[in-house]
Amino acid sequence: STRETAPYPPEIGKYESRLLDHEVSPELTERILRKATDDFLNDSSPKTEQFAYEAVRKQLRNILTGSNPKTIAPDTRIAHFVGPTGVGKTTTIAKLAALQVLKHNRKVGFITSDTYRIAAVEQLKTYATILNIPLEVVFSPQELTRAFRQLQDRDIIFMDTAGRNFRNLMYVSELNSLLQSQGKSETYLVLSLTSKYKDMKAIAENFAKFKLDKVLFTKMDETHTYGSIVNLLYDFPVQLSYITNGQNVPDDIVEINEEKLIDLILEERDV
Repeated sequence: STRETAPYPPEIGKYESRLLDHEVSPELTERILRKATDDFLNDSSPKTEQFAYEAVRKQLRNILTGSNPKTIAPDTRIAHFVGPTGVGKTTTIAKLAALQVLKHNRKVGFITSDTYRIAAVEQLKTYATILNIPLEVVFSPQELTRAFRQLQDRDIIFMDTAGRNFRNLMYVSELNSLLQSQGKSETYLVLSLTSKYKDMKAIAENFAKFKLDKVLFTKMDETHTYGSIVNLLYDFPVQLSYITNGQNVPDDIVEINEEKLIDLILEERDV
């Protein structure tokens, strides 16, 4: 479609292909560049390349920056992880649990309801053994109460919810009320950066039945395209948290640094 108005000033327009290359959605790219153009054409603007760059950065920063801490809060009693299969959720849970044990000296417990995938349970069992963390496997919401009782001496419980349970609304409402009764809980949506944004969005919409607090992205080492992070933060009221960039437990996980992420999106690519 042809634009009704003149295209962006060239100092701003040069970022259009970069945003689109990173798969920031066309609508959001246009919104970001329109707002940056407004700043750029303002009477007080020096209208320099540097000012244009900062104006685009500012728009990205506004989308990506949240007001809550990214890390697991010290008073969180339950860290609840949801997301589709195949994104590395189990390894991610192990990394975060290892950090709690090794760095913060907290007593951690695991609960998994991913009983559809025996491999996932076995994998978590292996990590639980290595880290000396008790693991409860639950087959129904009723069993959760027992699991919480078994783990009542723990400082924090890491809970993994199977990808397909969320389709069952009864399960979701029971789980939500149980989570509220156990003290402070945070729910993390785990997504892979190798997924298409359309799929990420559908997943986030499904899991929004839980109160999603934060989003955690995996497999940064397997892609050079980061626009889906911008799209997701624009479309959903979640806080950025961690990003994983490899398989090593507990090393390959860091807090997302918004400024570095914006650098990666806006810098000229070395081909």
